[in-house]
Amino acid sequence: MTLLETLTAVPALLDQIPPIALAYIGFFALVALFLALDLGVFHRAAHVVGMREAIGWTAVWVATALVFNVAIYFFYAQHWLGLGINVPQLDGSTRPLVGGLEAAKLFLAGYVVEKSLSMDNVFVIAMIFGYFGTPAKYQHRVLFWGILGALIMRGGMIAVGSQLIQNFGWVIYLFGGFLILTAIKMALVSTTTIDPERNVLIRLVRRLMPVSTQYDGQRFFTRLDGRRAATPLFLALVMVEFTDLVFAVDSIPAIFAITADPFLVLTSNVFAILGLRSLYFCLASMIDQFRYLKPALIGVLAFVGVKMLLVHSPWKIDTTVSLVVVLMILITGVVASVIAARRSGERLGGVA
Repeated sequence: MTLLETLTAVPALLDQIPPIALAYIGFFALVALFLALDLGVFHRAAHVVGMREAIGWTAVWVATALVFNVAIYFFYAQHWLGLGINVPQLDGSTRPLVGGLEAAKLFLAGYVVEKSLSMDNVFVIAMIFGYFGTPAKYQHRVLFWGILGALIMRGGMIAVGSQLIQNFGWVIYLFGGFLILTAIKMALVSTTTIDPERNVLIRLVRRLMPVSTQYDGQRFFTRLDGRRAATPLFLALVMVEFTDLVFAVDSIPAIFAITADPFLVLTSNVFAILGLRSLYFCLASMIDQFRYLKPALIGVLAFVGVKMLLVHSPWKIDTTVSLVVVLMILITGVVASVIAARRSGERLGGVA
């Protein structure tokens, strides 16, 4: 087949693809473009990410998510590519049409919930880097590949979760109860410890190949006594991937408490993850000063858990109410942390 014949056949092939599938393909292409620009252009050379750069990139990712939310509004308002048509609901039913404003509120609520829960992930990642003594200029590379793996893992988990909710309505109660239990566990456990040497994946890596005790630039693998060996940077990557898998077990049910629309669940989750690297560099040096952030996250988890349990009841919580409650919980936690820091004579600082 010639090039001209191939190009001529493209429209016919696109007509055979369901419109909703084109929405997912277009979104994945957009994410691939973002990741290519991130690692291949803006962060091609390893360097220490300073506070000013981290804040700038955090603002860029948040702005990008908000712009995408505007696109969500128009796509759902016009039902382009089949978006907003026959949308699954939390109670197991299917809603014939979802408008642009409702979809935009659902995306924003899901994004805020996932973004807030990712903050707890940031704290654990900081402990991982501290344990392995990962140089600051190589941390971005670990986070990039870690987030790429997280996108793949969460995409699979979202697909499974969506099917479970659509086919087994009672699963929503399991998710809600699990979130409440997780909130209780977070409230009772005062500290989080990291011991990679006891992690099953780290032990598996050590069995499969030699592990160097020295870094080799930003390489994940090096040569040790003539054999291919993993560097501490690769071990840090393994732990970051494992950590995200653990946190995804909490965050995926949380996003389903907001909406059962697979497209909104996926997109809000992905945009929250894409900004995780810059968020890490913003918060890594201020972990101890956000003392009331953990109680706020506990409150968010407990709230979305209760929201799930009430989905079939007369007290079903509205999307707008959910968004306002989640924002107020988070704002209260941040403001309380700032006030407490000022009273104790501390100052919210940043990384060099």
